[in-house]
Amino acid sequence: MSTIIEFKNVDKIYKTGDHILKAMDNVNFTIDEGEFVVILGPSGAGKSTLLNLLGGLDTVTSGQIIVNGNHVEEFDDNELTDYRANNVGFIFQFYNLIPNLTALENVELMSDIVDFNINGLDVLESVDLKSHADQFPAQLSGGEQQRVSIARAVAKQPTMLLCDEPTGALDSKTGVLILNLLQDMSNSKGTTVVIVTHNAILAEAADKVIRIKNGQIESIVINENPKKITDLEW
Repeated sequence: MSTIIEFKNVDKIYKTGDHILKAMDNVNFTIDEGEFVVILGPSGAGKSTLLNLLGGLDTVTSGQIIVNGNHVEEFDDNELTDYRANNVGFIFQFYNLIPNLTALENVELMSDIVDFNINGLDVLESVDLKSHADQFPAQLSGGEQQRVSIARAVAKQPTMLLCDEPTGALDSKTGVLILNLLQDMSNSKGTTVVIVTHNAILAEAADKVIRIKNGQIESIVINENPKKITDLEW
């Protein structure tokens, strides 16, 4: 597999008055195309910062982020917008659904930014929500809203899926369904999946596990025999 993501000497510093927080401290790693990657670490370790930098939602203080040979840290605002639209699918803890659109309309909204037709019903069926297609977000439970947001991210078939605690609001059965879908996208479609989580069990299913502590890489482990999501002991 070829390398699709590279972080080279990445620093991210936040300043508030005299207070300085080094959220990323000389971070270096690579991720290959189609890898299923789990990023582990305690709260405040820098996991979400890493994801936001990779997704073009934040900018580095210094260092390089190279995706598909392109230097993301050099992109201007328009280039970042195109990068996010064409390469990245985001799955956040917060659903960011449009309240006056149905579940189906929220998913098919992605048709505005990709050059192919999206069959929203098929995508909703993949997250077991086809029967809720005509419901609005306020009519859905938190877990159902999360599944709609996941369906929306998956619908545009991005190069990368960046997931911040993607099953945080889900029961264990639905969580397995979603994680199995993400793993299948990695295995069968070559989508690079990066998941930030506190759940160390998920590491057993990852191709690569990156552990972060205090904004630094603590360890990187390649899993030669990752388990299937459905085989994990939850």
